[in-house]
Amino acid sequence: MTPAATRGPYAKSAQVKQRILEACIDTFGETGFYGATMKDIAQRAGISHTGLLHHFPRKEDVLAAVLELRDERGLRYLESVSALAPEEDPLKALRGMLAIVVDNELRPGLMELHCVMSGEATSARHPAHAYYTERYRMLREFYANIFTALAEGGELHTDIEPEALATMTISLLNGLQAQWLYDRETVRIEASLRAFLTSYIPGLAR
Repeated sequence: MTPAATRGPYAKSAQVKQRILEACIDTFGETGFYGATMKDIAQRAGISHTGLLHHFPRKEDVLAAVLELRDERGLRYLESVSALAPEEDPLKALRGMLAIVVDNELRPGLMELHCVMSGEATSARHPAHAYYTERYRMLREFYANIFTALAEGGELHTDIEPEALATMTISLLNGLQAQWLYDRETVRIEASLRAFLTSYIPGLAR
């Protein structure tokens, strides 16, 4: 980034976009894509409707930007804990994914966004349908690679196939996230997921 991009109108534009995206995380998380309006988003972001349209002409555009932001944050977190090479160090990759769960609990808006949007997007007509189809495919592949590497190293203590275990793990995580949004005092997402995984992967407890 050039020095000019960090000050003046460039910096102001970036700040406005960030406000818009944060507003969308909360708005979409509360009402879903169809329930939110561009005027709602503009009001929450503290800008005019015209100002919002200058940055994002359509609601589909701002949705795409929000989902991209969510992925970028997750990727940066995995990079920060060196968890992007499941075949090389599957336990580290698994611990990295558990760390993301903890981080997401500190960002309830993101979790609400995921639960609401992933439910809505089961419809093939939803603008995020292709995104979530690919996201779940990649998540299953990521976890399956972890479990395959653990099995090959003799650290996976189950007869369940890695692909099936990957699907089960994602399903458990999604269910725990939904329950947590209803009861944040009682439901412990990371602890429950860790207990499930440790029952098959004792080395995760070390």
